[in-house]
Amino acid sequence: MSYKFLRASLAGGSAVAMALLVNGAARSQQADPGAGTTLPEIVVQAPSPIQRPHQHRAQPGRTTTAAPPAAPAPNPETYAGTLPIVTDQFATVTVVPNEEIRRSAASTLGDLLNNKPGITGSSFAPGASSRPIIRGLDVNRVGIVENGIGSNGASDLGEDHFVPIDPLSTNQVEVIRGPATLRYGSQSIGGVVSASNNRIPETLPCSAVPSIQTYGYNVKAPQLSASNPCASFEARSALSSVDRGREGAVLLDAAGNNVAIHADAFARKTEDYSVPNSPYRFDPSRPFAGKQPNSATQSDGASIGGSYFFAGGFIGAAVQQNNSIYGIPGIDGEEHRTRISARQTKLTVKGDYHPNSAAIEVIRFWAGATNYKHNEIGLADPADFSSDGVRQTFTNKEQEGRVEVQFMPLNLRFAALTTAVGVQASHQELTAPSPDDPGSPLNGLWDPNKNTKVAGYIFNELKFSKITKAQVAARIEQVNLTGTTPSFIPELFDLNVDPAGIGPATSRNLNFTPMSGSVGLIQNLPWNLAASITGQYTERAPKPAELFSRGGHDATVTFDIGNPNLGIETAKSIEVGLRKATGPFRFELTGYVTRFDGFIYRRLTGNTCEDVACVAGPGLELNQAIYSQKDANFRGAEFQFQYDVLPVLAGQFGVEGQYDIVRATFTDGTNVPRIPPQRLGGGIYYRDANWLARVNLLHAFAQNNIGDIETSTPGYNRLKAELSYTTKLAKTDWWGAQEFTFGVVGDNLLNEDIRNSVSYSKDQVLMPGLGVRMFANVKY
Repeated sequence: MSYKFLRASLAGGSAVAMALLVNGAARSQQADPGAGTTLPEIVVQAPSPIQRPHQHRAQPGRTTTAAPPAAPAPNPETYAGTLPIVTDQFATVTVVPNEEIRRSAASTLGDLLNNKPGITGSSFAPGASSRPIIRGLDVNRVGIVENGIGSNGASDLGEDHFVPIDPLSTNQVEVIRGPATLRYGSQSIGGVVSASNNRIPETLPCSAVPSIQTYGYNVKAPQLSASNPCASFEARSALSSVDRGREGAVLLDAAGNNVAIHADAFARKTEDYSVPNSPYRFDPSRPFAGKQPNSATQSDGASIGGSYFFAGGFIGAAVQQNNSIYGIPGIDGEEHRTRISARQTKLTVKGDYHPNSAAIEVIRFWAGATNYKHNEIGLADPADFSSDGVRQTFTNKEQEGRVEVQFMPLNLRFAALTTAVGVQASHQELTAPSPDDPGSPLNGLWDPNKNTKVAGYIFNELKFSKITKAQVAARIEQVNLTGTTPSFIPELFDLNVDPAGIGPATSRNLNFTPMSGSVGLIQNLPWNLAASITGQYTERAPKPAELFSRGGHDATVTFDIGNPNLGIETAKSIEVGLRKATGPFRFELTGYVTRFDGFIYRRLTGNTCEDVACVAGPGLELNQAIYSQKDANFRGAEFQFQYDVLPVLAGQFGVEGQYDIVRATFTDGTNVPRIPPQRLGGGIYYRDANWLARVNLLHAFAQNNIGDIETSTPGYNRLKAELSYTTKLAKTDWWGAQEFTFGVVGDNLLNEDIRNSVSYSKDQVLMPGLGVRMFANVKY
């Protein structure tokens, strides 16, 4: 599809859509004002174990018998496209609701969050799920969970590894920063990305049962009968021009006799995506010729789960499968046809129980077991297609469990105290053996290693008044890591001379006890403002890759050498925020400072390596990197807003904007590598109960604050436009559609060269060029 054709198609489609907009708005003015489409309240569940009451479908033993509330009238603050601001948490929480995920063209979590203030994606490869980077921190400092359990793939071991969570099967994504990350572990200093869906139903999905307020009281509620079952069905689909992509998903929810079940399946396939006709940064003789070679992807997955609801709670389980195969773009990936074939099977169990107790409000639990494997496939000899085969294999077998108890509020006279305590345990076994000789360390990134963690945490929330509350939280962990390391770390590695890595290999059993704590305050102010300040002290134990690596890592173009002498990394942070979630002007402003003692990073020595040997200075394919520690300072700010300027037709016309910056330096004045640039953006929108139209421009400044042997990254402008329509339909038959959404999204409409400064492959891989995506979602 040519550039001119896309521009013409987008312009023509926009003209037709605007005509429909005017016509639809005129009809809306004549319609019943109470019949408009509104979105449900944004309910944030991931940040804190202390949760406020919120709306649930009626559940046996968990509801009051109050009459259902009247249907609300349309509210501009609940239209699609409304900026969701969370004001009752002690640090910034970014929420991507279901309606935004459905409109997004993102195929990965990183792409979904890439333009949010303070968040970028690693964007190593289209299928590598572009792992999110939060405030310049990634992999070992950003946790990724799904329904309360870790994603448990291998994405934190390499930027070319996919995150086994797909937006097609996701209903909401939350990005948690600050003190609430202590709920999930010290490995989440930067933040936690939490994806949620209905694979384990927490409510009975039946329109016959009214939606009423839930407070956790043990009151008997009406039961569904087997003769009165109900079901809902949803289909999601999209087509994209930039990569000839096609995707689809089906979701089924059903209930009867206090049992709810869920099933879903999805599939996605793309070809090599289009890019502006630009040469490789360091090889002008190799033009892109309009396509990014070796960037095609294919993925699919499915899940089935169910829950049983009883007097006071529920218990449920789900099993899911995720498969993906995708190419690794770049000069080396193109020549060797490098691709990754990944597969994950995961079992998850969770539930909660509201006992009839004066002391305990709710007990919650989560448990999961994961079996993950991927093969890195490619040509050993680019000129010999018969040499195609497995070059490296990664496996991860992981088990995790967590239990929380939230106690009833306790009156301390000066404040109401609510306490939640939790325990968490996990066990992980990682392997990355040599494909030629699994028993040899040659060509293997590390020997098999194990990581066992046991932790306890406590959250105390003090409500001094309706407008003032504080939180004090703490966490302690016991971390045990076992693996094999060299007896000492040389500046030059040569496994040909000594397969153990310069000196006899040593089996290590390393123990760490990280301890963390936080304190926070929220103060509600006039004009519906909420101000917060938090202080946090977090300790992080090194991860297996940082301790035990000793081999080539093509994704990062490095020969990684682990350091068994690494100590605990400590982060001391202060964050202040001011937020407003209601009214025509909604905004969020955050500033933060973090001091790292013993910041762990890949230190490039200036030496280069190939296969299993390194030499002094340049000349070989891989840059030698030894995991090291150095003190560092991070500071930054984030701002975003929406302003409904004036009513137009049946809706609101408004403007929006955003800005973010992070500056990271070591204490010796040098720059921390791979830090995102500052960005400034804004646009205009129109939204009503059915339509959403938006045009937004995001400018990324050039990144010249670079570290080690990084190269500067030029700035860019990313222009995006979208138009969507949602309507609720009268239900005339049991099988009839109840809600329908369709839309079109145009991205990188200026067809600019976009390079991501945090990507290891930025000098060889461009981001996609101009593209148009059409999508449709139907609920039955």
